[in-house]
Amino acid sequence: MQGKFDPFVAEWVSFVANPNFNLVEKCLKFAQILDHPDLDIDQYIQKINQMGKTLNESVSDVKNPTYLVSILNEFLFDNLGFVGEVDDYYNPKNNFLNEVIDKKSGLPITLSILYVEIAKFIGLDLKIIGFPSHVLVKYNEEMILDPFNDGRLLGIDDLQEILDRNFDGQLEFEPEFLDEIKPEQVLVRLARNLKNSYFQSYANEKALKCVNMTLAIEPESPEDIRDKGILEEKLLNHEIALKYLNQYLEINPNAEDVDFILELIRSIKTKISQ
Repeated sequence: MQGKFDPFVAEWVSFVANPNFNLVEKCLKFAQILDHPDLDIDQYIQKINQMGKTLNESVSDVKNPTYLVSILNEFLFDNLGFVGEVDDYYNPKNNFLNEVIDKKSGLPITLSILYVEIAKFIGLDLKIIGFPSHVLVKYNEEMILDPFNDGRLLGIDDLQEILDRNFDGQLEFEPEFLDEIKPEQVLVRLARNLKNSYFQSYANEKALKCVNMTLAIEPESPEDIRDKGILEEKLLNHEIALKYLNQYLEINPNAEDVDFILELIRSIKTKISQ
């Protein structure tokens, strides 16, 4: 189901699909498209490269991963002063890598992206993992690290504590929560984060753009199909809203929010008939 052509989304899809760009470049392009049209992507790539080169110069010949992680943590969090953003967590800016680099604070996902990229400069091959509600990083299966909390090493109890905090004790830890996620999945998660931030601040047009960017990558995502319908309704695009809300119910007829969606559909039909 296609909506109106959006050149920004088309540009985004082309960039995401291009294998010549890495995750960091795609994250910066994400920021440029959504909120920073004058962003100089190369300038921020150079900033990251300079950080990586400075870190590399401080590392000895020891290649022990525990040692390398400790040096990485000391460099990023002690020396450079990067921190997890706690006081203003839902600020949309926390999803833009350029903002995170400038203000030296961000979300679990943006700090993890930067953490993994900087680690490459000392030969440390880290992977981003899509842990529910809190993106983390791992080294093989040996170490689970939390860049949002100064690169802290986590055990199973720590992981369950994160789940308990964010899911009110309703979600038990599963080993697959520690699976690596692909760059496209990282970008989708970033877009959903930003959608939620915009939605909470009533920036519905921006939130809709995030949904469209997500659906361009994952067109069958029920959550995003639903949210597109809700946002189109808020923007008074009633016919489009109906199409997406009905599609959501077709895909997910037993959804927990089915009563809410049915009521919303009835409300939209009433508005159209008036």
